[in-house]
Amino acid sequence: MKKKLSSYLGALAAGAALLTVTACGGSATATSAEESPTITVEHAQGSTANVPVNPDKVFTFDLGVLDTLDALGVEPAGVPEAAYPEALAKYSDVKYAKIGSLKEPDFEAVSAGDPDLIIISGRTAGAYGELSKIAPTIDLSIDAAQPMESFKAQAEKLGTIFNKSAEVEDQLAAVEAIVSDTKAKAATAGKGLIVLTSGGEVTAYGAGSRFGIIHDVLGVPTAADVKVDGSHGEAISFEYIRQANPDLLYVINRDTATGADASAANPILDNELVKSTNAAKNNKVINLDPAGWYVVGYGLNNVKAMVDAVAASVA
Repeated sequence: MKKKLSSYLGALAAGAALLTVTACGGSATATSAEESPTITVEHAQGSTANVPVNPDKVFTFDLGVLDTLDALGVEPAGVPEAAYPEALAKYSDVKYAKIGSLKEPDFEAVSAGDPDLIIISGRTAGAYGELSKIAPTIDLSIDAAQPMESFKAQAEKLGTIFNKSAEVEDQLAAVEAIVSDTKAKAATAGKGLIVLTSGGEVTAYGAGSRFGIIHDVLGVPTAADVKVDGSHGEAISFEYIRQANPDLLYVINRDTATGADASAANPILDNELVKSTNAAKNNKVINLDPAGWYVVGYGLNNVKAMVDAVAASVA
């Protein structure tokens, strides 16, 4: 987790070993219109899938992947029903087939759409078996324990599939520059605590969590030793926040992210215990973009936005 992103970019050759370009006839390059080049991709299900190069009809259930495709100028054919953030609002249009929700695929709609490639992640990982019967399916889940390394590998695989490797390298380099600058400033900006609010409850997330990029990659010191359980955080009280007394309090409103509440602020945190913290006293309660952090996550455009938000908080 302490490796710099630059070391990840330097490992491009190692990542490329996970991808092998082949053709139906077994050659490395297609020699006729009848031969359809494919790429063998290792993915999070612990197996490989042969997928076509530049597939015409792509279905994705992951909004981070969708964000990367959008950054690369690749148009998907099918996307889930979701509360899309402004940056991805166009995908709510009917021109994009709706193939289920973020967690539950509509198998009939997917089958009827006859995709060339299906991309899933953690929310739909359990549907891999059924979806792979319909079309080549790859699970590009992000590993929270190694978020940037995992994100880099995901982006490189997408770059190879869609012949966009150069663009991916350029955009990853841009992210690296922002990360390095932010990390340098974060070291002396004070200790941070990440909380998610949902339905009146508050949960904390620490290093190694789904939002751990703040600590693990961007170097914001932790204000408390938060327990991590997979993608779930630790249920906490307002007293916990007061005792942790963070200098920086990062807040994600899940209700807004899922469309349950239109407010971008977190009135639940407007209480005396939270107001007594250094973060509140110094105007360092940072309301992170709910949809970007909770729903979209790791995509080429969104990661830049996530890093920019943290960079602004430690400036």
